[in-house]
Amino acid sequence: MREVDVVGVRVEMPSNQPIVLLREVGGDRYLPIWIGAVEATAIAFAQQGVVPPRPLTHDLMKDVLEALGRTLLEVQITDMSDGVFYATLVFDSGVEVSARPSDSIALALRTGTRIVCADGVLAEAGLEVPDEQEDEVEKFREFLDHVTPEDFEAQ
Repeated sequence: MREVDVVGVRVEMPSNQPIVLLREVGGDRYLPIWIGAVEATAIAFAQQGVVPPRPLTHDLMKDVLEALGRTLLEVQITDMSDGVFYATLVFDSGVEVSARPSDSIALALRTGTRIVCADGVLAEAGLEVPDEQEDEVEKFREFLDHVTPEDFEAQ
């Protein structure tokens, strides 16, 4: 397993489909995962520190974990089959729960939990970005600095 960071979310054109972009820590591979608009908003909220007046689903999950005295130890992106990604939530009690990567990432950002990705998933779906293409990634990061959660609302 390799640790990954969340670069951010964006809407891919022309399909208008949101993606979350992960980057291998200490490496040069990126992992794009297509996600739903609600999850894109949840991830963008967490990255921007937006606190809604009432808890959203991922905020609620974080609050439930805290109320029960449980800790999310790690989010693992474990597999990809037919273009569908799979994740596992690993808790301090040893319990593991299967989850969608988008929900897992939104929860990890709220709890400060490490995200890791299976080597096989990165080998199959990861995109290697050489140093000379880093300026494209920087443009993507600049886009992320100016995007708002409302940009992901369905039209």
